[in-house]
Amino acid sequence: MREFYWDWTKKDGYPNPSNLTAFGTFVCGGGSTMGYKLAGYKHLGGVEIDPRMAQIYRTNHNPKHFYLEDIRLFNKRTDLPEELYNLDLLDGSPPCTTFSLCGKREAGWGVKKRFAEGQTEQVLDDLVFVYCDTVRKLQPKVAILENVPGLVAGKAKYYAIRIVEMLNDAGYNVQIFLLNSATMGVPQARERVFFVARRENLNFPPLSLEFNKPPIRFGEIADKGCLTGQPKPLWPSVAARWPYVGPNDQNLKFADAKYRGLKTYNAFFSTVILHDNDVAGALTSSGTSLYYNEVRNLNDTEYIRMSSFPRDFDFCGFDVRYVCGMSVPPLMTASIASEIRKQYFEKGG
Repeated sequence: MREFYWDWTKKDGYPNPSNLTAFGTFVCGGGSTMGYKLAGYKHLGGVEIDPRMAQIYRTNHNPKHFYLEDIRLFNKRTDLPEELYNLDLLDGSPPCTTFSLCGKREAGWGVKKRFAEGQTEQVLDDLVFVYCDTVRKLQPKVAILENVPGLVAGKAKYYAIRIVEMLNDAGYNVQIFLLNSATMGVPQARERVFFVARRENLNFPPLSLEFNKPPIRFGEIADKGCLTGQPKPLWPSVAARWPYVGPNDQNLKFADAKYRGLKTYNAFFSTVILHDNDVAGALTSSGTSLYYNEVRNLNDTEYIRMSSFPRDFDFCGFDVRYVCGMSVPPLMTASIASEIRKQYFEKGG
């Protein structure tokens, strides 16, 4: 398998594409798209509901086919080009907000509200099923559905079981993988679930996915002295609590309790503290990340490195952390896509 490295550029990183075609849904800014390109796929474009992400996607990928619309509307289209019905791989990362173990979970299921994704009122949790409808419609050789581990935990297992049932009914064999990006050369421990569906009539064998690259600690990617990005000073509320931070604290909740003289630790849980010897945890689209060794917030250069985004990615003026936090790390997708290419397409199935 080709070796991938977190410090790269779009200009120099993409190999000449093969004849293998890929298409994405919920493409956001194109984290997964870059992964498929790194793995040598010809990426045809995608579907995205958020106009901000669509601008970023078009700017960085110049897609052949792009649909700025709800995937439900995409599924009703009768004017799709023929090559979308002959895909080697279809990719989808339905919004994970309602399945996150840190979120409302059951309390948010089936609720129609205005989410950040697309700034439109919609129900998010059923989008995993809508994506299965897309698979049925396009009938790609391989389909991937990516989401948070919470999708296969607790009562959410209903959704996982239904996903498998729907893909089976559409003519696919399904495997479920729990993978961590830190084992794939990504400087971030982002744990995600991948449903990999292979079309039954092609007789592809079961897929094997095992990754064991050594972890990349934050000290290896830290922008020491903020040489490539402006330092971001601590918020006053954080600065007031900083004298109470212990050398091994992973977030600010303990310092907050000491600052306020409390025994419980409820506030500032999402204010993450990174040390040189840490592997950065999953980057969220919002929140605060602090660098212990230099007593500051992380800068955009570090968010880009953590996410294995290329140095020359154009964020079109939008918040770098938000875009990276919403995206699958390109190197994570590239590692999986490379194995699928090797085990399915290069062996002939």
